[in-house]
Amino acid sequence: MLMKDRIVLITGATRGLGIAIAELFAQAGARVAMNYAHDDTAAKKAKEQVSACGTAELFKADALSENGVDALVEDVTDRWGAIDTLVLNATPAQYEKSIEDYSEADFASMFRAFVMSPHYLTRAVTPGMKAKQFGRIIHVTSEVFQCASSPFSAYVAGKGGQMGYLRSTAMELASFGITVNAVAPGWIPVERHESVAPEQKEKYLETIPLGRWGTREDVAHAVRFFADQDAGFLTGQSLSVNGGRTLF
Repeated sequence: MLMKDRIVLITGATRGLGIAIAELFAQAGARVAMNYAHDDTAAKKAKEQVSACGTAELFKADALSENGVDALVEDVTDRWGAIDTLVLNATPAQYEKSIEDYSEADFASMFRAFVMSPHYLTRAVTPGMKAKQFGRIIHVTSEVFQCASSPFSAYVAGKGGQMGYLRSTAMELASFGITVNAVAPGWIPVERHESVAPEQKEKYLETIPLGRWGTREDVAHAVRFFADQDAGFLTGQSLSVNGGRTLF
């Protein structure tokens, strides 16, 4: 599944799941555009790590804003050419709250991150993909929509909206050779989970049929599967990467 000459844009690429996804694409020979928003020091370190695997460059931009996305895609295109693989991985903080405590701003934040940002990015890359008659768009979603996780209604609603957008765009873009799919991870412990209580982690682990924690690499391999040339007859699909938790 070598990806020589592929131009891959990954949002949220310098930490968490994003860096593992970036490493895997770089190893496969793709040119990897690593988007990030804030932490220059962490981004530089991540870029060094991914560059050890292949070709990677940093592109700082706010992937949640329309202007930021347009500038980001223009910068990558000017550097390497039209993007043919887009991985939508950026995510804001998510907060568990009761129905009574969620505000309109909480829901607006999730809608912006999981519907509007994917829309801005999809809209920006599709002209180049249509010109090539080829493209791969992979959303990193979550098991929370299928599991109806609670009390988490704003986040779950945002992810539900993302799946609706994915399915509609998959239908719209299919005739251009562009596939749109999702990888839906379970709880994969990354940096932002370091403060979670051990007993909470143990309780979740007990619900995983395969009996182990998922890894960043588990998710990265699923993303690369959908990006492969040979995955061209799959679109509008969601692959759960959660050790079987959505079997019941």
